[in-house]
Amino acid sequence: MTGLALTGVVPGRLHGRFPSVEGDWYGIVNYEIGYADGHRDKLYLVDQFVPFIALRERK
Repeated sequence: MTGLALTGVVPGRLHGRFPSVEGDWYGIVNYEIGYADGHRDKLYLVDQFVPFIALRERK
């Protein structure tokens, strides 16, 4: 299988948050995601706009 693995949980760094006009909150996040075929390289995503519903606090 090729492509990015877009399910699961990955660590990231939240460095901003903004409300929408509808009242929803979004975070600006840096994080890495891996590839579905398991190769070692990862895709590093910078300043991604992510809905707060998809974020959780690191424990």
